[in-house]
Amino acid sequence: MQDVMELHRRWCVADGHADSLMWNRDLCERSSEGHVDFPRLREVGMKLQCFTIVTRGFPFIGGFETFALMRGWPRAARASEWSRALWQIERLEEFCRRSEGQVGIATSGRALEENLARGRLSAVLGIEGAHAIEGRVERVAELHQRGVRFMGLTHLSNNEAGGSSFPLMGNRPLSPLGHAVLEEMARVGMGVDLAHASERTLTDILAHPTARVFSSHTGVRGAGGGWRNLSDEVLRGIARRGGVVGIILAPVYLGGDALDDVVRHIEHALDVMGEEGVGIGSDYDGMVALPKGIQDVTDLPKLTQVLLRRHPEALVERVLGGNFRRFFRETLGG
Repeated sequence: MQDVMELHRRWCVADGHADSLMWNRDLCERSSEGHVDFPRLREVGMKLQCFTIVTRGFPFIGGFETFALMRGWPRAARASEWSRALWQIERLEEFCRRSEGQVGIATSGRALEENLARGRLSAVLGIEGAHAIEGRVERVAELHQRGVRFMGLTHLSNNEAGGSSFPLMGNRPLSPLGHAVLEEMARVGMGVDLAHASERTLTDILAHPTARVFSSHTGVRGAGGGWRNLSDEVLRGIARRGGVVGIILAPVYLGGDALDDVVRHIEHALDVMGEEGVGIGSDYDGMVALPKGIQDVTDLPKLTQVLLRRHPEALVERVLGGNFRRFFRETLGG
C-alpha cells in the first residue's frame, strides 16, 4: 500500500463525481459520515475532485425538498431549484476560503495546473440537470461566471430540457429548450455531462458539432450491469470528441460488488475508447453503495492496486486521473 500511496502523491489522481455538497456537511472537517471531505481527499492524494450540485434529484415530487429540510438546509436555500444551486456554489466557495489554501475551485486549465504545482486540490463544479436554471437559458452564462464548468441536461427524471435514462421515463429527446441550453453551453464553454441522458437525448447531444461531452459517472453496457450504462456506440462517440468516461463505483450499475467488477467496466471502456478515454467517476455521497472493501475515498488505493496487477503503471495513471486532467485542462477555459 505504501508504494501505491507514493504513486497517488505523484499522480494527478482525479474523480469525476461526488454529491457531497447536498449533505450539508462541513467539508473542511474530517467526518465519519459519507465518503468525501477535504481532509480525506488530501490524505488519499486526490488532486482533482468534481463536486456536483443536485437541485431536484429524486424521481418523485417533493423528494429533494424533504431531503434538504432533513439535512438542515436554510429555508431560503430550499425555496427553488435555482436557489438550491446557488447555495451549494456558495457553500463550496466558503469551504475553499476556509481551507487555508489547500483547496481551490478550478475555473480554467491554467488554474488547474497552478493548483497542481502548489499541491492544492482542485474542485471542479458541475450541475445534475438543467432544471436548475428553471427554463432561463441566460442562467447558463451566469452559472459559468460563478465557476460551474459542466452540466447534465437531465438527472433522475425527465425535465423541460430532455429525457432521463431513469426507467419508465419514455426515452424522450432534447426539447427545443434543451437544444437552446445546449447551444448556450457550447457558446460559453461549459462541458456537457451525459451521465443521466436518455438514448434519444444522448443522440441529440452527440449530434451537436462543438459540444464538449463526457460522462462524469457511469457503467458501460458491454460489461453488464445497470439500466443507465452507456453503449459502445456512445462510448465511441465520446472518444471521438476527446471526452472521458468516469467509471462509477456503484455495484447497482456494475453487476457485482467487488473491485474486479469495477475493473471489468474500466477494461471494457478501454477496449472501446482507447487509453485516453477512461477515468474514475465514483458517485461518492450519491446515495449508492460502494464495492466491498471500499468505505470512502481513502480506500481508493485498493482499486489502484488491483489495476496495477493487470496493467502498466502509465495506463493506470491515466485512468486514475491523467485523462481527466487532460480533459479539464482543455475544456475549463483559459
